[in-house]
Amino acid sequence: MIKFVLMVNRQGQTRLSRYYHSVELSRRAALEADVVRYCLSRKKDQCSFVEYKDFKLVYRQYAALYIVVGITDSENELSIYELVHNFVEVLDKYFSRVSELDIMFNLDRVHIILDEMIQNGHIVETNKSRILAPLTTIDKMVDS
Repeated sequence: MIKFVLMVNRQGQTRLSRYYHSVELSRRAALEADVVRYCLSRKKDQCSFVEYKDFKLVYRQYAALYIVVGITDSENELSIYELVHNFVEVLDKYFSRVSELDIMFNLDRVHIILDEMIQNGHIVETNKSRILAPLTTIDKMVDS
């Protein structure tokens, strides 16, 4: 099961966070800072799967952004690694070359995309056109 998804930049600033189990707000900042520090300190030639406290971290870097996913021990790391790549491909398709600014200024749309892919900590959709269908409908309604 997926516990959380974080998107952070190289400076360690969180650009997106989505939790799929309850974590107190006061603990979230500390957890995010610790996880980001841990992942950013790793070298590029090290594995992208890391044991961390009572769960695993799967992370992937895209340009200046890191996407970090916290998962339970029973979850398949490679499937999550591919999910992260699929998430970035969907963002690229929607924003045509997604950037950190796209994420910052369209956070609601990024959350819609993530919610179409993951619900209650489980992967429910990976098809890019099905994931983007609600957003294209919203965009058509806004344009007309």
